[in-house]
Amino acid sequence: MSTPPQTSTPCETIELNFTAAVPLDNPYVEQELQVAFTGPGGACIRRPAFWMGGNSFGVRFAPTAPGPWRWQSTAQPPTRGLHDQNGEVQAIAYGGVDLRSKGLLRMSPGGRNVIHATGAPFFMVADTPWALPWRATLEDATVYAQDRKAAGFNAALLMSVQPDRFAVGPLDRSAFGGFDVGFSDLPQGHLNQLVPAYFDKLDALIDVLINHDIVPVLQPVFQGFGWKGLTVLGTHAVPAEYARYCKYLVARYGHQPAMWLISADGTAHYDCIKAAGAAVQKWDAYEQPTGIHYSPFEYLHGNRAHQNAAWLDFQWCQTGHRSVHDTGPVKRMQARVPIKAVANGEPTYEGILNPQNGAGVWQMHEAWSQVCAGGTMGVVYGAGGLWQWKLSDDEPGWPAWADGPSWKRALTLPGRTFVGYLAKALAGFDFIDVAYAPHLAGGRDCVARAAESYLVFMPDGGEAKLQEVTRPLRIRWFDPEGGVFGPERVESASLDGNVSLMAPSRKPWVLLADLAQPQNRGSR
Repeated sequence: MSTPPQTSTPCETIELNFTAAVPLDNPYVEQELQVAFTGPGGACIRRPAFWMGGNSFGVRFAPTAPGPWRWQSTAQPPTRGLHDQNGEVQAIAYGGVDLRSKGLLRMSPGGRNVIHATGAPFFMVADTPWALPWRATLEDATVYAQDRKAAGFNAALLMSVQPDRFAVGPLDRSAFGGFDVGFSDLPQGHLNQLVPAYFDKLDALIDVLINHDIVPVLQPVFQGFGWKGLTVLGTHAVPAEYARYCKYLVARYGHQPAMWLISADGTAHYDCIKAAGAAVQKWDAYEQPTGIHYSPFEYLHGNRAHQNAAWLDFQWCQTGHRSVHDTGPVKRMQARVPIKAVANGEPTYEGILNPQNGAGVWQMHEAWSQVCAGGTMGVVYGAGGLWQWKLSDDEPGWPAWADGPSWKRALTLPGRTFVGYLAKALAGFDFIDVAYAPHLAGGRDCVARAAESYLVFMPDGGEAKLQEVTRPLRIRWFDPEGGVFGPERVESASLDGNVSLMAPSRKPWVLLADLAQPQNRGSR
């Protein structure tokens, strides 16, 4: 099977449906089905099927070029109605102007960023509505997505199922303590009894996000605290079951922009993670970004699991919820070899523990300092009350530290505005494959490509001394509190290759300097 083209023309998604001609006892576990698509130029893309309920299966295919594509199915066991089916579909170019028009996601040539298949950059500005998949209604998800798109967010971290084995509550998204269920046997420690109706609802919720230009970052079964800290399954899931579920997520949601967060808030040294990574690598023909969000206990756990794995594209540290601007973990991660894209996946959530914790402008300082310390994949924001999708301010059943505002009121917390400004500031900036380089900015925290792009966060203003400048640079100052740019100008280096720049005032500023005549770096 050949790898899809490195640049592609996004096309309309094609879905094929299959029905087994004989009864199946547990199709999710016992039946495998895949379809190989062969298209223009000999490109071959293999897509796994997902169980839809009953004897029905679906295959979702994102063609990488318009034109005719022949397909052939293979089933194991070779069940009639599923096995050895074939046909032809006609792919047509996607006509929209939204997220889908930029194509699926992949890693940048140097591995430090995410880009679209068309070469367009994707700097992640992520939110953490972790519990949205099993608590949100379609109407609520629309309210959420409208707000976050307007604020500048383009990604949402999602626990795909409620992961706590011993959580109890009504099977009702609108009831206090209620939640929907993706696997009926999860409380017994297994992932064999998948509930298709749950994933039909998840389809609709993810469509809402995608339609608002928000990429789902799908986490299979959480490894950390989970929803209410009631024994998450992700740390001790049966490897074959966990890998099968990862394959299912790739089959059901890998036809549109997505990222796979196969371990979250843990050590990643669990038996199931290696199997999951191998499954995603095997079945995701589009090679969308796959990564790990490690626990906060860096010195205890090392946070280095699977560093050499071919499937690991990104790694996230976390600095916890005590309102400390700690850039050390990001700096250490970005220096590792082989190179992975890096971010702080869990800084202090705004308003968690108490309303003043990580509040307001604190989030601005945190986001910019983490990026300029080497967190070049993007930024992640969280809010107390939102991450667990708290239905109301007075919903019972939450400990004091988690007893924040409702998800809807948490949307209005001021810190999200400052984090969203990063999307505005970096739009049009040549950010692809910059790396932590304080030596190029006179010792200040800076991400840069020498002579081409420099990004410097200056929390108290002052002077930045850019080094190794050989061509004229476009200079822009961005006010991270007000969300506006100052006047743009062009600067040339002195004879020694230096450019000294003074911030407009003694307050926080972001310096963006890139080539006055930018180059396209989006393709490998």
